[in-house]
Amino acid sequence: MTLAVGRLLLVGCGKMGRALAQGWLDTGLDPDNLAAVEPHVATAEIARDLGIHTVSDPTELASDYMPDWVVLAVKPQVFAEVAPGFAGYARISTYLSVVAGKPVAALRALVGDRAVIVRAMPNTPAAIRRGMSVAFAGSGVKPEAKVACTALLGAVGEVAWIEDEAMMDAVTAVSGSGPAYVFLLIEAMTDAAVAAGLPKDLALTLAHNTVAGAGELALGSEDTAATLRRNVTSPGGTTEVALKVLMADGGLPDLMKKAVSAATARSKELAG
Repeated sequence: MTLAVGRLLLVGCGKMGRALAQGWLDTGLDPDNLAAVEPHVATAEIARDLGIHTVSDPTELASDYMPDWVVLAVKPQVFAEVAPGFAGYARISTYLSVVAGKPVAALRALVGDRAVIVRAMPNTPAAIRRGMSVAFAGSGVKPEAKVACTALLGAVGEVAWIEDEAMMDAVTAVSGSGPAYVFLLIEAMTDAAVAAGLPKDLALTLAHNTVAGAGELALGSEDTAATLRRNVTSPGGTTEVALKVLMADGGLPDLMKKAVSAATARSKELAG
């Protein structure tokens, strides 16, 4: 299989940038069609070990270098500083930004009004090609570019598109931040198991595999999560009494709504 999306310039080789690049290479991208800009020496060395041609500054690229895609995978804190350095590609490239909290308008203000931009929010399971990415196409993005972008993001997991960019704040709060919620659940289950008398290593094994197995079951089932939950819950059994605690007023459903609401609000703040 060959990932035929043209020439890619990756800006930022941190964890998400490397996850994307590894997915592209594993899916058949010609290594000669991938270059990266990463100023941090140690991070750049890791990228080179993956077979990515990496430079520390865009001025080190060949003067006639013309990528089809500029993929921005930098931290929001350096976005305004880094993005203008790639404004020269606005007339020839499509930008794919995976920078959290930064809308299309913010990138367009830095690289030019005519820039063609796709904004996407992948999450960390992209590192094992089980990510969830949600994308929004800015004005001027052609259908064939959406197809190519779906292939780029699909190399590391599932892809969904939204028509309203305002939804991206909630997307960030749910799937972008969501892995951390699941990791916290694993921590909490492990600690609870230890408190109930289980050895730490066994508690951790039970928590890890229960969460992973339940996720796989939900993903592969035609039943809703609510139905699957009810299927496990025998009247008067252990699961029922536990769920009465978790689902009480102020319990897990209410806490999750508060958490997602707080993360959504913070995403909106980062856009400013």
